[in-house]
Amino acid sequence: KRNEAREWALANLRGVANTISPCFSGDLKRLNEKGIRHDVRLEIELGFAGTLLVSEVNVTVQEYGQFFEWANDEARGRLLLIHHASFNDLEENIAAVRQAERHGGELILLSYPANMYAETPQDVHDYTKAFCDATSLAVMLFPVPLWGFDRVHEADIEVKLLRKIIDDCPNVAAIKAEGGMPSIMHWVECHRLFGKEVVVSNPLEKDMIPLAQLAPVQFSATSNTEYFGPMIPRIFKLLQDGHFDEASRLYWQTNPARRANAASSAYM
Repeated sequence: KRNEAREWALANLRGVANTISPCFSGDLKRLNEKGIRHDVRLEIELGFAGTLLVSEVNVTVQEYGQFFEWANDEARGRLLLIHHASFNDLEENIAAVRQAERHGGELILLSYPANMYAETPQDVHDYTKAFCDATSLAVMLFPVPLWGFDRVHEADIEVKLLRKIIDDCPNVAAIKAEGGMPSIMHWVECHRLFGKEVVVSNPLEKDMIPLAQLAPVQFSATSNTEYFGPMIPRIFKLLQDGHFDEASRLYWQTNPARRANAASSAYM
């Protein structure tokens, strides 16, 4: 139920969640079932606790539903499946979340339509509430520069607005705190102000590994951490167990790969 989402999230959102994009046939005319199932099995093998089923690609709502169905069938409860609410408008996003509800989705990453031009905090609040009201699944908010909300506030979604959204939307159960990137200030604010109510995710492993040695981090989601193979789930477990020296050693061991990845990604 919507009013149970936060209790569920605090108890169950743990570990590292990465991303899977739908793969297609060689002629790009249909989804590739074997490829999708392979990717799900590989994420489990690498030690990930969950994965975002990416929708910000050239995929229809119906194709996305098929993607979700195959992923759920292959995962068989071994992988938290995160719905990506990243379609073109509110109506389409509500139609897509119905697919996730039918096929094992447990958490939603709430994006905003590419053509949404928010000019006030109320604009962001109203879209967010309309979407949250349309589903009983737990929702993870996503402050990030991608939406252009820095025209409203430098933090992309300021903490005063997050407070109102949390109060008005009982199924908001997590925050993927990347506002004001590349600064870590927004994550720090969210952790300090909301960390006892909702799960505050630090998805960027370059920040998560050092910060988790200073403050508790139970969930790191979602980012392309499959880039490092099984290393980030391995380091995350070390952090949870308090083995900070070994986690730090592995951080520096993987730093050349981190630098190479940063060179090819605007948000790492």
